[in-house]
Amino acid sequence: MSVLAPAYAFQGPGLDRAEHLRDDPPALAGLWDAARVLLLDGDGHVYFRGGEESPQLPSGRDVAEQLPDNAAFLGCDGDRQGWFALPVSAVAEPPRERLDLRSIAATWPVLEAAAAAHARALLHWQARTRFCGGCGAELVLHRAGHAAQCARCGQEYYPRTDPAIIVAVSDGTRLLLGRQANWPEKRWSVLAGFVEPGESFEQAVAREVMEEAGVPVRAVRYVGSQPWPFPSALMVGFHAEADICEACVGPELQEARWFSANEIEQAVAHGELKLSPRLSIARWLIDSWLAAAPR
Repeated sequence: MSVLAPAYAFQGPGLDRAEHLRDDPPALAGLWDAARVLLLDGDGHVYFRGGEESPQLPSGRDVAEQLPDNAAFLGCDGDRQGWFALPVSAVAEPPRERLDLRSIAATWPVLEAAAAAHARALLHWQARTRFCGGCGAELVLHRAGHAAQCARCGQEYYPRTDPAIIVAVSDGTRLLLGRQANWPEKRWSVLAGFVEPGESFEQAVAREVMEEAGVPVRAVRYVGSQPWPFPSALMVGFHAEADICEACVGPELQEARWFSANEIEQAVAHGELKLSPRLSIARWLIDSWLAAAPR
C-alpha cells in the first residue's frame, strides 16, 4: 500500500537541539538575550503576544536580565537563535495571550508548534520528577533542564517518553475502526494502545488489536511516528493486515466494526461519522488507507 506524505502536527525539521550546548553554561548565557522563550503553565498553555497565527514570543531580555537557573534549553533555529522554555509562574509580568497545545498545532507555524511540543513534554517531566525514587531526596536539574540528579545518592533521571502503537488494520477491502464510550458522539478512529515492558512494537500491535477488537493481525508494517505531548507519549504508526473475521469488542472499546472506503466517505459526508482531527497521526493513517483502498 502506498502511503500519503505525512501531514500531522509536531513534525518537520524542528529546532537543532544542540545537545552539546547543554553542558556549556557560558554559551547558553550568551544566547539568552536574543533567545525566544516559551512560557507554559501547568496545563500546557503557551503565553505570547500577537495573533494566534503570528505569535510573538518574548525574548530572553524581556523575561529576565540573566539566564534563569530553571530555564530549559530547547535548541537553536536556522539563524542560530536560541530557544528556551520556562514555567510562566517564574515570570513577573508574562504576556496575556495564551493558547493550548492542540490549538497551537492547528494554527502556529511548524517550527513554533514543534518547539511548544518539546517545551510541554520537558516541563511536565520536570514538574513531576522532583524527588529520587531510590532514597526520596530532592532532585537537582542539570544539563539545561534535560536531566536531574539526586542530591543525596547521585542517581540520575532523564525525561521519559511513553511509546504507544496506533494502527490502521485492513482485511483487504475494509478498515477496522473503534470508538470509546467517553469520545464525542459519532467519533471513530483507528486502534491504539501503550507498549508494555519487554514488548516489541509489532507485538504490541497484535496484542492491542486482539484485546480491543478480537481480530488477529499479520504483516504489520511501520509507516510513521508522531510525538504526542499530552503530556509525554510517542505515537508509532503502523498499517496491518488481517483475515476476514468479525470484530468483537473488549472492555476498552464501546464499539468496533469494519468500514469500506465508500461507507466511511459517505458517512463523513452526511455527518454520521466523525474521524480523528487532522492534527493527529490517527487521521493520517485513515486518509492513507482511503487513498489506496478499493472502491
